[in-house]
Amino acid sequence: MVSGPVQGRMAGRARMDGVSHELDGAKIEETAARLAARVGERFPGSGLAAMCADLVKVAAATREPALRTARPNIGLRAMAAAVVAAVLALALYVTRLLDWSSLAGKANVYNFMQGIDAAVNLLILTAGGIWFFVTLEARIKRRHVQRALFELRSYAHVIDMRQLTKDPTVILSPGSATSSSPRRGMTRFELTRYLEYCAEMLSLLAKLAALHAGATTDAEILAAVNEVEQLTNNLGRKIWQKIMILGQLDERATAG
Repeated sequence: MVSGPVQGRMAGRARMDGVSHELDGAKIEETAARLAARVGERFPGSGLAAMCADLVKVAAATREPALRTARPNIGLRAMAAAVVAAVLALALYVTRLLDWSSLAGKANVYNFMQGIDAAVNLLILTAGGIWFFVTLEARIKRRHVQRALFELRSYAHVIDMRQLTKDPTVILSPGSATSSSPRRGMTRFELTRYLEYCAEMLSLLAKLAALHAGATTDAEILAAVNEVEQLTNNLGRKIWQKIMILGQLDERATAG
């Protein structure tokens, strides 16, 4: 059905008998392509088929960013190291300019305290600058991943809109349609397959989100991936409830 919430860095990675098994982006793309072919054959020219074809493109576009998140950015790290070294050297130089011997002279204690105050301020600014550059790579990657997860979240809502009017109870008691009623020309079998395809698409979206989580230990990214997986879980649960209703209708028809 739909993958469960991510727990720590084990998102996108399972461990069994001491062997690590990671999600493979290529396999996810292959599964999405197979699903797109199935939907296209069952519902040719439909909006769901077009959406599933787009999902294949999303899967292909997710692979490289997920790998890039896992790889260290040598350029950024080298720049951060150089800047941190320069800031520390500057702070050390300024510290050495202070007249530490003036502490023995009571007449100059006030001036010395002013120097200490300036040194503390310099230390705070130095620490802030170092923190900024040390976390620069992580913040850049976080922004890119969160943008990708936002797109996956939006895609999940669009899939949910596709199945919103697919009401299994109408098959049991069609009633009279109004001029604004949606078209409901599917058979019970077709409606079941349609809903199952939607559930599978949501599951694939969760797996694509897990690809990002498997490449990082960033707490904010892991939390965002959890949100996507919880969303797809909740939406998928509604779809499977409809499928269960259709199954109950089949049982009633067989019993009757």
